[in-house]
Amino acid sequence: MDKKYNLILVEDDASLGYLLSEYLGMKGFVVTWAKNGQEALLKTETNVFDLAILDVMLPDMDGFELSQKIKGINPELPFIFLTARSLKIDVLKGFSLGAVDYLKKPIDEEELVVRINALLARLVTETEEVPQLSHYEIGDYTLNTENFELRYKGEIVKLTGKEFDLLALLAMNQNQLCTHKEILTTIWDKNDYFNKKSLNVFISHLRKHLGRDPRLSIVNVNRRGFMLRVEEK
Repeated sequence: MDKKYNLILVEDDASLGYLLSEYLGMKGFVVTWAKNGQEALLKTETNVFDLAILDVMLPDMDGFELSQKIKGINPELPFIFLTARSLKIDVLKGFSLGAVDYLKKPIDEEELVVRINALLARLVTETEEVPQLSHYEIGDYTLNTENFELRYKGEIVKLTGKEFDLLALLAMNQNQLCTHKEILTTIWDKNDYFNKKSLNVFISHLRKHLGRDPRLSIVNVNRRGFMLRVEEK
């Protein structure tokens, strides 16, 4: 991570707040931890943050109310809700108030980091218009991200939407591991058993689509994830 992103974490549970702030700090983020809504508002008034992570259940005000007060201070600050409540109406309320993501407790720290990085990358792309590659060379194949086509020596290889998204993620990380969690949270928005089964099916499809070039392989790396391996000529 080149830039040190500043996060404000609002969590009244001392154990979870300490755990998340330490873990995020180890991952390269600068974390300010507030234990209640009023403390969070004071810190938001005196500091510039890139992202707010808000617990819904706080002692002095709920996270929904806090998010609206933070918007009054910094309308552009994106926020993620953390909650132990799993009611669909709460999730919908969070998104209706402008949340960019919503994670249910117990929090998986690794998944939280993946989601934060994905969100910050998306926000940077939207605000700074970071140029993206329009195509990727994958051996004798070309993946065009503007017209959503995979071509083999000029011939179009038909892909479904999910197949294209999955191949694009692997192509962006050629010869590097993409973990199951990274793939599932990016493509399916949820890391669970059923989506992992679907992922294995889509990997099988992509192996067939890429089968014309013997230098290409999608490798299962120690049950941790997949790698698009491209051997040199």
